[in-house]
Amino acid sequence: MTVPPLKNNCFAMPAGVEWTPVDDALKQIKNGLHPVVGQESITLEIAAGRILAASVTAKRNNPPMANSAVDGYGFCYNDLPDKEIINLPLQAGVSAAGKPFAGQVNAGSALRILTGAIIPDGVDTVVLEEDVVIAGASIAFRSGLRKGANLRRAAEDVAVGQNIFEAGHVLRPQDLALLAATAVHKVTVYKRLKVAVISTGTELVKVGDAARDDQIFDANKPMLLNMIRAWGFDAVDGGHFMDDPDLIRDGFNKAAQNADAIFVSGGASAGDEDYVSKLLKEEGALHTWRVAVKPGRPIAMALWGGVPTFGFPGNPVAAFVCALIFGLPALKTLAGQAVLDVQSFQVPAVFQKSKKAGRREYLRARLDANGHAQVFKSEGSGRISGLTWSDGLVELPDAAAEIAVGDMVRYIPYAFFGI
Repeated sequence: MTVPPLKNNCFAMPAGVEWTPVDDALKQIKNGLHPVVGQESITLEIAAGRILAASVTAKRNNPPMANSAVDGYGFCYNDLPDKEIINLPLQAGVSAAGKPFAGQVNAGSALRILTGAIIPDGVDTVVLEEDVVIAGASIAFRSGLRKGANLRRAAEDVAVGQNIFEAGHVLRPQDLALLAATAVHKVTVYKRLKVAVISTGTELVKVGDAARDDQIFDANKPMLLNMIRAWGFDAVDGGHFMDDPDLIRDGFNKAAQNADAIFVSGGASAGDEDYVSKLLKEEGALHTWRVAVKPGRPIAMALWGGVPTFGFPGNPVAAFVCALIFGLPALKTLAGQAVLDVQSFQVPAVFQKSKKAGRREYLRARLDANGHAQVFKSEGSGRISGLTWSDGLVELPDAAAEIAVGDMVRYIPYAFFGI
C-alpha cells in the first residue's frame, strides 16, 4: 500500500498566533496528520493490540443456531397442559453440544437437552434440570415457565454481515473472541508505527555511565521509549547527541530512515544552544508552537525528511506531560488509531490553588482513600519524584481559577493514557 506524504504545512497555525491554546494545538494535530504506515493481514492469534485498517463484518451468526443455555429438558410450550404440576413423558435420546438430536421431538413429550446443544425441531422452551423431578420415563415440574425460556436464539448476539468493528479500533483480547465466534480468521491492520527517541544536550550522560558533577543522567530516554512501547508502538533508540548542529542533523537523518515518527527531548526552545528548533526551522518544515500549557510551552512540531518530528522540553516532567497531551494523540493518528476524547471525571479537591489566566495547567495528582484529588507538594518541573508519586493529572482550565478544598476538579488518570 502506498502511503501519501504529509503536507509541509501540516502543523501550520494561523498567522499572528503567538500563544496557541491547548485545544487549538490538538485540533491542528488531528486535522494535519493522517496514517503514515502500511497495512498487512494477520491472524487473530497475534492481533491483540493491533489497529484495524479496515472495518470487519461477521461471516457467521453468533450463535449460529438456536441452542440451550442450560442443562434441562426441552419441549413445545403450546403442548403444556393447563395444570399446576405438569407431567411430560420423556422421549428417548439426548441433544448435546456437538451431538445434536437427530429427529423431531414428539408433541407433548420432553427431550433431555444439555447446555450448548442445538434445539431440535419440536422444542421451543427448556426447563432447568434443577426444577424437574424425574419419575421413571417422565418428568414433572411446576407451571409458570415462560415460552422460550432458557434458549439462545440464532444470531441473537451478532448476525452474519453485521459490522463489528470500524477501522481505527484497537483490538483487545475480548474483541478477538467475538471475531473468532463470527468466523473471522484474519484481519487487516496497520503495520506498527516506529517511533525514534532522540536526546540532545551536552550535559546529558547515558544511564550506567560515569557522570561528572556538571552532568545529569538522561532520564527522558528510558521514560519516552517505554511510554511508546506501552502505547503499542515500536520504540527505536535514536541516540543521544551533544549540542552540535552537525551531530544532531546526522541523528535526525538516521532516525528519519529508520522510523515513522521522531520524538526529540531538549533543544526545542529558542536559546543559543537550542539547535533542534534551529535545524528544524532552517532545514525542515518547522512550526514551533508556544503552547499555552504548564508544564511545557516550547513544543516543536515539524517534518524532517517527510517524517513527523516532535520536540519536547528537556525537563522530564514537562516532557512527560507534553508526550501525554500532544505526543500520544499525534502518534495514534499517524498509526491509524481512532483518537478518543480524553476520559476524565470530576472529583473534589483536597488542595487550594490560585491560578492565573493564560495557560492550561496539569498538576501531578492522585486520589486519596475517599476518591478526592490531592496534588504533589511542589509544582516545580524538576521534581521528577512527583511523577512516580502521582497516578494522574488534575487539569485546570485556561482561564483564571480559584480552587478551594471541596471544589470539583477534572482528574485524568494515567490509565487513560495507557501507562
